[in-house]
Amino acid sequence: MAEESDQRAYARRRQMMVERQIAGRGIASTVVLNAMGKVPREAFLPPDMRDFAYEDAPQPINEHQSISQPYIVAHMVDALQLTGGGRLLEVGTGSGYAAAVLGEIGEEVVTLERYQTLADSAHQVLQVLGYDNVEVIHTDGTLGWSEKAPYDAIVVAAGGPEVPESLKQQLAVGGRLVIPVGPTQTEQALIRVTRVSVDEFHEEPLTQVRFVPLVGVAGWEDRHGTNPDKRAPVASR
Repeated sequence: MAEESDQRAYARRRQMMVERQIAGRGIASTVVLNAMGKVPREAFLPPDMRDFAYEDAPQPINEHQSISQPYIVAHMVDALQLTGGGRLLEVGTGSGYAAAVLGEIGEEVVTLERYQTLADSAHQVLQVLGYDNVEVIHTDGTLGWSEKAPYDAIVVAAGGPEVPESLKQQLAVGGRLVIPVGPTQTEQALIRVTRVSVDEFHEEPLTQVRFVPLVGVAGWEDRHGTNPDKRAPVASR
């Protein structure tokens, strides 16, 4: 009974989050609002952090990473201009929360995570929640995942010094890539890249943001020497 009561309480807070933090800030996409209203954000946080699941703020997770503010997740997904279906790529799985949101929208989602511990925990939560259309892979996300390319949309949840060419080339014609880019690891603008044709890309700035650094071969240098094996998938559908 207590668990059912908790679930109802979380559901109410989730709906309030969607109404006040997301729709209230101007996001009108039914696809995005429905997805944000379905994913139990609390499931992606440690038990002692779940009371903060629907706060209007990012929350810390393992490996000095974070689960992004709900609005930022919604804003980035909204910027992809998704209508439902398609093959989607996420770089930076983290907790797995944004991958679940994408899983509510896309037909197939591939999400890449450079930390083994985060890839494992996200895979476990996603499987428990029934997101069988989401594949978690432990790899250097800056290189993308060419085995499943091209992707109808790509979203990057970390800030890089530039848009990785590897990700641009894995984008389908007509597809959109959303990524934070900036000259330093703390100064970034959210950019949308649209692949207009095989050889033509259109870039447009969206808003100022601040994300953890995008570390890897096509990102910032790894100061801790913890890059994973680039070809080491650890979890699948």
